[in-house]
Amino acid sequence: MAHGHHPTGIKRWLFTTNHKDIGSMYLWFSFTMFLIGGAMALGIRLELFQPGLQFWEPNFFNTLTTMHGLIMVFGAVMPAFVGLANWLIPMQIGAPDMALPRMNNFSFWILPFAFTLLLLSLVTPLFPDGAPNFGWTFYAPLSTKFGPASTDFFIFGVHLMGISSIMGAINVIVTVMNMRAPGMSLMKMPMFVWTWVITAFLLIMVMPVLAGAVTMMLTDRHFGTSFFDAAGGGDPVMFQHIFWFFGHPEVYIMILPAFGIASHIIPTFSRKPLFGYASMVYATASIAFLSFVVWAHHMFTVGMPVAGELYFMIATMIIAVPTGVKIFNWVATMWQGSITFETPMLFALAFVVLFTLGGVSGVMLAMTPVDKQYHDTYFVVAHFHYVLFPGAIFGTIAAVYYWLPKWTGNMYNETLGKVHFWFSIIAVNLTFFPMHFSGLAGMQRRVPDYNMMFEGFNQLSSIGAFMLGFSQLLFLYLVINCIRGGKGKATDRVWEGAEGLEFTHLPSPAPYHSFEQAPEVK
Repeated sequence: MAHGHHPTGIKRWLFTTNHKDIGSMYLWFSFTMFLIGGAMALGIRLELFQPGLQFWEPNFFNTLTTMHGLIMVFGAVMPAFVGLANWLIPMQIGAPDMALPRMNNFSFWILPFAFTLLLLSLVTPLFPDGAPNFGWTFYAPLSTKFGPASTDFFIFGVHLMGISSIMGAINVIVTVMNMRAPGMSLMKMPMFVWTWVITAFLLIMVMPVLAGAVTMMLTDRHFGTSFFDAAGGGDPVMFQHIFWFFGHPEVYIMILPAFGIASHIIPTFSRKPLFGYASMVYATASIAFLSFVVWAHHMFTVGMPVAGELYFMIATMIIAVPTGVKIFNWVATMWQGSITFETPMLFALAFVVLFTLGGVSGVMLAMTPVDKQYHDTYFVVAHFHYVLFPGAIFGTIAAVYYWLPKWTGNMYNETLGKVHFWFSIIAVNLTFFPMHFSGLAGMQRRVPDYNMMFEGFNQLSSIGAFMLGFSQLLFLYLVINCIRGGKGKATDRVWEGAEGLEFTHLPSPAPYHSFEQAPEVK
C-alpha cells in the first residue's frame, strides 16, 4: 500500500490490519469497559454508603462485585495495555507494523464477543437464577456446585479472553524478536518494549492455566467429574492453587507495562536519561520470574503446613526487592533533573508514590500471621486497589496524555488535564485510603451490610468513588477534544528533551504507515 493511503468507513475498522487502528480499537474498547466496570463499582459504593440494605438484595450485590472485578481486570486494564503495545511497539522498534497483522485483528475482534457473553448473563429473562455471583476469583465449589446457569456463559467468555491474550502476546514477541530496526540490540530497546516482551511471556505461560481451571469447572458442572468436589475425591483447595498460579503472575501482567510507561515519562520531564537502564531490565525480569513462585500467599488461611507458609512469606517479601530497585531508579532519574510537571509527569509521579504505598501494604499482607488477621477484609481491597488504580489505570492515563499529541498531531488542553489529575488523585485517596482503617478494624469485604461503627469510613469511600468516576468523564472529553483539534498543532518533537525512536523519526501525527524503510539505530 502506498505511503499515507488508508481505507475509510466501516470496512477500515472491521478488516484493518494496521497496528495503529487496532491499537485505537483496543483503547476505546478498554475505556468503554472501564466505564461499565466503574458504573458497577458505583453501584457497590451506593449500597455501602450506609449500613443496612438500601438498593440491592445481597445476591445482586455479589453479582456486582464479581462482574466489576472481572470487567476491570480482563476488560479494562489488559486491553488498554495491548492497545498501547499495538500503537507504540512498532513505532519504538522501527517496525512497519506488527508481525502477524491478521491475527492482530482477530485477537481484537474476539473481545467484544467475549464480554457480550459475560454481560448477557446480567439479562434476567435469559437466566432467572442471575449472573455469576461468586467473586472475581470464582472459587469452587461456589462456581461449580452452586454457580448459576449463567456460569457457563462466563466460562466461555473467559476462554475467549484467554485466546485473545495469547494471540496478542505471541504477536508482541514475534514482532520484537524479528522486526527491530537494524542496529537495535535487545539492550537498546525502549523500556516500554522490554516490559511488554516480559509481560507477553507471562501471558503465554499463565493463560493456559486459567483455561485449564475453567475447563475443569465446566466438566465438574456438566460431565460428572469431581476435580473440585471433595465428595467425589476432588479438592476445592486445588482450585485455589490453580487459580492463583494464574492469578499472581496476572497481577504483574497488569502492572509491568505501566512500569515501562513510567520509565519513558519520568526521564522526559526530568530532562535526563533513565538511571540504571540495565538494572531496570533485570529487575523487570526478576519480578516476572518471582511472580510464579509466590502464588499461595493468597491462600494462607487454607491450612498450609508451616514450612509452606514460611516459604511463601519469604518469597513474597523478596519480590519487593526488584520492585524497590525500579522505584529507586525512577527517583535517581529525577534527582537533580530540570523537572517540569506536565500532565503525563503528574500521573507518572502519582503512579510511583501511590503504587509504592500499595506495595507497602502488600508486604504487610505477605506476613502469614498478619495476613490471617487481614484476610478477606477491606484492608486487602485497599491494598490491591492502590496497586491497580494508581498503578495500571494511572499508568495508562499517563501514557495516553504523553503519546496523544504524537498520535493525533494535536495538543490536548493542559489546564483541563491538570484539573483531571487533581480530581483523580484526591478521589483515589478519598476512596481507597479509608478502606485500610475499616479493614484493620475487621470490616469484611464483599458483604452488602456492615456494623454501624464503619459508617464514617464507608461514606468517605463512597463520596470519593463518585468523584473518581465522574472525573474520568473529563478525561473522555479531553481525548475527544484533542482528536478533533485540541489546543492546536503538536510539534514533531512534542516534549522537549524526549528520548526514544518514536520521537526522533516520526512526524506528528504519526503517519498511517510509520516507516517506508526501517530507520538505522546508532
